[in-house]
Amino acid sequence: MKKLHVVSLGCTKNLVDTEVMLGRLKDYQMTQEPREADLIIVNTCGFIGPAKEESLQTIFSLHQERKKDSLLVMAGCLSERYKEELQKEMPEVDIFTGVGDYARIDELVAKKRSAFSDQVYLIGTEERVVTGSNYHAYVKLSEGCNQKCSFCAIPSFKGKLQSRPIEAVVEEMKRLRDLGFVDFTFVSQDSSSYLRDRGIKDGLVRLIEAVEKIEGIKSARILYLYPSTTSHAMIDAIADSSVFVNYFEMPIQHISARMLKIMRRGIGPEVTKELLEHMRAVPDSFLRTSIIVGHPGEKEQDFLELVQFLQDFDFDRINLFAYSDEEGTAAFSMEEKVPQHIIDQRLDILDEIVEQKTLQSLEKDVGKEVEAYLDGASEESDLLLSARKKIWAPEVDGEILINESEIQDLKPGSLYNVLITQRVGDKLLGTVRS
Repeated sequence: MKKLHVVSLGCTKNLVDTEVMLGRLKDYQMTQEPREADLIIVNTCGFIGPAKEESLQTIFSLHQERKKDSLLVMAGCLSERYKEELQKEMPEVDIFTGVGDYARIDELVAKKRSAFSDQVYLIGTEERVVTGSNYHAYVKLSEGCNQKCSFCAIPSFKGKLQSRPIEAVVEEMKRLRDLGFVDFTFVSQDSSSYLRDRGIKDGLVRLIEAVEKIEGIKSARILYLYPSTTSHAMIDAIADSSVFVNYFEMPIQHISARMLKIMRRGIGPEVTKELLEHMRAVPDSFLRTSIIVGHPGEKEQDFLELVQFLQDFDFDRINLFAYSDEEGTAAFSMEEKVPQHIIDQRLDILDEIVEQKTLQSLEKDVGKEVEAYLDGASEESDLLLSARKKIWAPEVDGEILINESEIQDLKPGSLYNVLITQRVGDKLLGTVRS
């Protein structure tokens, strides 16, 4: 049997597309060793500078390692964004494809040819091979984006918002449920705009209602809420749901009115703060946001306003991104670029706040009993098990180390009550209760 080595870079939306490709290549045996592989696929990220660099370095590294007569495929966002240049300048790659042909990857490999569709790929009835978990799966809601953020190149190569019909999402979830998946995370570029391209304003509310009718689903969460399209009704629907956990991820990017206008966010700080306060008022809510540091035009006063807000507001997690100058964006041609050494200084200041907020959030759980999914053995030690709090998103929000259990024969993928006994660094320590 031929062997396949796959690398999926970037966001979880990319991961879903990678899993679709795996579903089309079941005739291949997966291998972690690129030297053994007959086929190597890299699903690239082209969002910001560091991600582009990682994608290219991964391609070059795998090319050095691969065996003679193997095929090297470059797929995904970076390949799509720079398709003409890359095909001219990267003879190392045998097959190029972008963001529209994931479900045709077997055909492209068989014919050894490159292809770039005019449309982005929206999941249909194709079977995915879900990776990394026996109980959790990501579900893509849409592709593309109608927002006009000054710093973002995604609409330039993924186009306008295209939402999947609710029926297609529900059908996919039922298929995954039948395979044993009980926990789901919904992803897209702008989840709060879901179904707006189909004339439906509060599409997420309808999605929540539909998902609640699917038997066997234990929990779900939604990522990437956009401030200008998030409504109070949407927040309330999540809060009132028996399936969706009270997880709110809304990347605000900044809080200065001046910067929000420059960044073309379509919303001011007061409305942003109102939405955040509404989310925080939901019992047992969890709030994650993202911030861009050093966008063109960011003055010291804007930054200090951001610092004060992040210190004052009770976020659970904060992602920090240094501004990346991207071709095809409005910010690329803006004047008043912030020097890199200033960006680095500002990141250092915010790093301390981010760490403080994370530890404060973790401390809230000490002494409490929480619901958590068991993931299996911990990488920390053979004597510990790893679990994830039910409300948390996989991989990004933290880990509970299980050192004791009142239950024998614990099963990975099962949901248990865990007493959090202490915080150890950026992790929690807990005991499974009977």
